[in-house]
Amino acid sequence: MAGRGDGTGDSGDGAPDEQFDWIYGAPRGGSDPEPTRRIPVQRRPGANPPPPRTPSQTPPQAPPRLPPAQQYGGAPPPTGRRPAPAATPAPRAPRRSRWSRPRTYVRLVLLALVLWLVFLVTVPLVAWNRVDKVDFEPSADRPAEQPGTTYLLVGSDSRAGLSPEERKELHTGDAASELTDTILLLHTGDGPTTLVSIPRDSPLDIPGFGVSKVNSAYAKGGTPLLVQTLENATGLRVDQYVEIGFGGLVGVVDAVGGIEICPKQRIKDKDSGLNVKKGCQEVDGATALAYSRARKFSPISDLARVQQQREVIAAVGDKVLSPWSVLNPFRWWGLNSAVPDFFRFGDSTGPVDAGKWALAMTKVKKSCTVPLARADTTWDGPRAEQLFGRIAEDRTGKITDDLCTATGLAP
Repeated sequence: MAGRGDGTGDSGDGAPDEQFDWIYGAPRGGSDPEPTRRIPVQRRPGANPPPPRTPSQTPPQAPPRLPPAQQYGGAPPPTGRRPAPAATPAPRAPRRSRWSRPRTYVRLVLLALVLWLVFLVTVPLVAWNRVDKVDFEPSADRPAEQPGTTYLLVGSDSRAGLSPEERKELHTGDAASELTDTILLLHTGDGPTTLVSIPRDSPLDIPGFGVSKVNSAYAKGGTPLLVQTLENATGLRVDQYVEIGFGGLVGVVDAVGGIEICPKQRIKDKDSGLNVKKGCQEVDGATALAYSRARKFSPISDLARVQQQREVIAAVGDKVLSPWSVLNPFRWWGLNSAVPDFFRFGDSTGPVDAGKWALAMTKVKKSCTVPLARADTTWDGPRAEQLFGRIAEDRTGKITDDLCTATGLAP
């Protein structure tokens, strides 16, 4: 029988049959130390040898395989320790809404404040660009510069800008009238802010026209002649000029939501259209205008009217300075919108000067009528000279009560 490859067969030549040793292994005691080694592949003649392998081409070594029990978790690891259970990932917190973050509201508040400040500054500047300017300085000789600031406030009965229906409603009468129903001198400086009323019927020397009622100077020569007349009579230098028409007072009072007046008696005045009861009461712009114009109900006529005018001005100032006038956007807008239509300022007055004037009108400490000798509005020369002299020197704290009275008459 042919050899079976177990090392006991005979190939015929008496030598052991070694051709199957690679399967059955070498006979015991053989000299081959690696009976299961891989037999090198014999290449065909003429074949090119393979290129040498670089380290990057060396195939990765497979990790040692674990026993099946360990592969499928059926047995503990060789160390005898149980594997720690896999950590359960912590649940992710839900994403917070932008509106639930405090800083969102802080930013909104800051943005609102910035926009509000822009609104507060922009509205007056826009209104100021529409304001008419007046050349009020006379060309004649004027008093020298004086300490402090003296404003001339004129309430003109000009009907410009009023429709026939509005003139009828406000009882303003002649559309061509150009008189000054209200003349006030306001002084600010180191001493108390002082407001002095000049009765419109005061007989003063009007340059080029002789002695006449002071309110006619406006109609005869415009603002420069009125300023010149007052500077000559008082010795004060007018630094700033402010003019308000009938409709301006109505607009401002309505813009601030009305004002409070406190007449000491029931007043029913046909010419002004005023009909109010005695005592404090809230009134609208039309009633406030009528109250500041009414005079025929009183035996002192023009002297009563100047007191009412100062009362209206003080009431308007209180409302303008109230926080609600600034916090309420509609009131702030209406208040500033009323300025360009019925206010005029001196050509040298800027928005800052106008603001200073408005603020000073609300801080009047001394309020009186020019010293008068009689109820017919004739001035008391010596007392008037003392009053205006102390104002010119910016010593308003030295103005005594006998120089500054409500009616102008000596106490």
